[in-house]
Amino acid sequence: MKDFIIPTKDMGTPARKGAPVRLTIDGVAVTVPAGTSVMRAAAEAGISIPKLCATDSLEPIGSCRLCMVEIDGMRGTPASCTTPVHEGMQVHTQTEGLTRLRRGVMELYISDHPLDCLTCAANGDCELQDMAGAVGLREVRYSGTENHFQPRQNGEANPLYIAKDTSNPYFSYDPAKCIVCMRCVRACEEVQGTFALTIEGRGFDARISTAAPDFLSSDCVSCGACVQACPTATLVETSVEAIGTPERSVVTTCAYCGVGCSFEAQMRGEELVRMVPWKDGKANRGHSCVKGRFAYGYAKHQDRILKPMIREATTEPWREVSWEEALAFTAGRIEAIRAAHGKDALGVITSSRCTNEETFLVQKLARAVFGTNNTDTCARVCHSPTGYGLKQTFGTSAGTQDFDSVEETDLALVIGANPTDGHPVFASRLRKRLRQGAGLIVIDPRRIDLLETAHRGEARHLALRPGTNVAVLTAMAHVIVTEKLYDAAFIAERCEQDAWEDYAEFVSAPDYAPEAVAELTGVSAQALREAARAYAAAPNASIYYGLGVTEHSQGSTTVIAIANLAMMTGNIGRPGVGVNPLRGQNNVQGSCDMGSFPHELPGYRHVSDPAARAVFEAAWGVTLDPEPGLRIPNMLDAAVGGRFKALYVQGEDILQSDPDTRHVAAGLAAMDCVIVHDLFLNETANYAHVFLPGSTFLEKDGTFTNAERRINRVRRVMRPRAGYADWEVTQMLANALGAGWAYTHPEEIMAEIAATTPGFAGVSYAMLDERGSVQWPCNAAAPEGSPIMHIDGFVRGRGRFIRTAYVATEERTGPRFPLLLTTGRILSQYNVGAQTRRTENVLWHGEDRLEIHPHDAETRGIKEGDWVRLASRAGETSLRATVTDRVAPGVVYTTFHHPDTQANVVTTDNSDWATNCPEYKVTAVQVGLSNGPSDWQARYTAQATAARRIEAAE
Repeated sequence: MKDFIIPTKDMGTPARKGAPVRLTIDGVAVTVPAGTSVMRAAAEAGISIPKLCATDSLEPIGSCRLCMVEIDGMRGTPASCTTPVHEGMQVHTQTEGLTRLRRGVMELYISDHPLDCLTCAANGDCELQDMAGAVGLREVRYSGTENHFQPRQNGEANPLYIAKDTSNPYFSYDPAKCIVCMRCVRACEEVQGTFALTIEGRGFDARISTAAPDFLSSDCVSCGACVQACPTATLVETSVEAIGTPERSVVTTCAYCGVGCSFEAQMRGEELVRMVPWKDGKANRGHSCVKGRFAYGYAKHQDRILKPMIREATTEPWREVSWEEALAFTAGRIEAIRAAHGKDALGVITSSRCTNEETFLVQKLARAVFGTNNTDTCARVCHSPTGYGLKQTFGTSAGTQDFDSVEETDLALVIGANPTDGHPVFASRLRKRLRQGAGLIVIDPRRIDLLETAHRGEARHLALRPGTNVAVLTAMAHVIVTEKLYDAAFIAERCEQDAWEDYAEFVSAPDYAPEAVAELTGVSAQALREAARAYAAAPNASIYYGLGVTEHSQGSTTVIAIANLAMMTGNIGRPGVGVNPLRGQNNVQGSCDMGSFPHELPGYRHVSDPAARAVFEAAWGVTLDPEPGLRIPNMLDAAVGGRFKALYVQGEDILQSDPDTRHVAAGLAAMDCVIVHDLFLNETANYAHVFLPGSTFLEKDGTFTNAERRINRVRRVMRPRAGYADWEVTQMLANALGAGWAYTHPEEIMAEIAATTPGFAGVSYAMLDERGSVQWPCNAAAPEGSPIMHIDGFVRGRGRFIRTAYVATEERTGPRFPLLLTTGRILSQYNVGAQTRRTENVLWHGEDRLEIHPHDAETRGIKEGDWVRLASRAGETSLRATVTDRVAPGVVYTTFHHPDTQANVVTTDNSDWATNCPEYKVTAVQVGLSNGPSDWQARYTAQATAARRIEAAE
């Protein structure tokens, strides 16, 4: 196995931008930008200066005094990390005086440090150890003095000693080894933005504190920034303590959310020791969250299914078989169904958690082997309105910026998204910009953590009523148009004039004035007007949105309204602006790009387009169906009607993730062959006839495409535990059906993608290995990729304004169901929880809870922690209540991470008018006290238990 890691060096302090400055360091001429520290300038010249408190991910503070240098014409020995260069500077880093001073400083550090290096978890990976060697320290004169590392001194308890904190499941904190360099505190503030750590005490008494009894109960979000910053074993991963220090690294990409963080998978033999965020990762810039950093233990969880299984009927127990028997059984059933019911009785569901290459093969299996366009994906269930709305207005189905763009925004409008929980690494970058003075507008029914961020810019919260996004955004547009705050020059140069005039006339109508919609939306007219003016006035205004925009009956209309706002204010085509969908899963963008929808081939080309079909027909040697296939709800409807019989589901759990759980169950139960290809026996597998073991991201090669269109390499760091990567399993199934595919590596699949998909034409593994990543489109017109879209013009030519009439959802409150339910995610869990529930992350979130406002709770006699019944027109479930004013009166909120809750049993089959994206975010419900799980939950649990029986091996 070939390891892949680009060696990186800690340069001591962050890079700067400025005019070139020339100086000499130890006789070596160096040229660096103005503002660069002497320490970094030395590092650029290959000269290492000893340091402990400095690192290039943090602003320098000059506290350790180990990095002192001598500078001609300057008195004393200034700290090189905090001293900026100037023209003609003469620096000396190695003199007899400096050597003596550094040894003295180091001696003081070591005098208050346990010398247990041989048994220390950081042995061989300790900067304190390294620096002691670098300065030539050989003895310590200060013995027997007060210290922090001996539990007892002179036979009595040492008042300075603090016991090791092991409360956090992923890392420990040992105050005895702390050198108070403050790197952890600064990382928590500067990089993560949580401010969970501080310094307690002064002088020799100073120690790091969480202002809580322990780490687990503190505000720490376990992002790992403090652990990564720590130069000693004060903060160290429990995995390093258990396994030992890593020996080698492989750079890969996280398989959780759509940020697409790059990580070094640090290995000891075949064992993964830790995941460390790669500082050269262009999406995360060396940062991480608790999921990507620590929640990879599911890969070795005992629940993983590692052998193929089959059964004739779902009432029977599973039977473990060989791969050959499983594939022959599956192919036989598919062939029999096709012969009896035709090709359109077959379908596939691709996964937004699998690689581009694997997704490409699954939709190819449907089209080229099954002979049908019945292919769909969970991406339609979350972000298909993004594809529709942005394609109609801009001409392409993706966000406009890279994540670096947030560093130049002056105002961020966040609508229907909770970045701190759903996209935490991006949220940290946004919060840093807010602390620098950018303004913030949050449009959300719930008060999200982003509003609690310490920031210098003005923050506004428009707590709208669920389902009224279009009315709020159109009212903002009304203010911008009627007060003439729009960018007339941009509109004239870049947009369709007729469409603009029509839209301006529409939106100027009194019906869309803030005063007219205030009662409907629950947002005051004044707040709407102030938000509109702030957005229009900002030099660079950006919009970031999530599932709270798309998962509505008017999801596509809301995306169009967002695009309209950006175009009318000229906030497109440069850094700091744009329309940025925050994709939910790691490869939502990629699964869309790869042709997972029933009406589109890879690259968003309609199946009815003869030229597009011809490209794939030539490559695949088949004739493709020009008619769009079925979406997931249509497949389920057809199954209940007896017309749809077989489904191959790779990496998705539609029984838990899709709306109206009862209908999903009925559709699956009506099929003759359900094939689940996954890591665990998930909820959908309760109705499956074939289970094919899947592989984790650690066990495969390929690519993911994140929310900023960035194509990142996924690299195998260990052998597939079930024997095959997912792409190999799909190929074996295709070949069992006579396809004759002969891929030997995912690189060959990417070559086929590049040959058939214009936006990927310039993409290859060799190019990705050289550059690290690239953003599509990457082709002859954009050989370096496209960090920012629509710079000189829109993909469709001119931007198109479209009317955004507000149409109320069919889901209405009333006497029986007076409350509105909306749903979302929490930081520690991910999607349906299949991965994170099998890690220590359950310590932070062990169950879904219903958030309810104190007023609504009081009128129903509900107290914190009570069991409550959550009922809608579709169904009911029970869960515990959390009483909070984060939600407004009349609104309740829950997550959907735990299958024993089955939150989607209450969501309806209402969906977006253009794409069928389910309306998860608006469900009329009633809440009342309950004695515990509902009868339906009890029946469901019993059925699931029976469906997961596995025959004992003979």
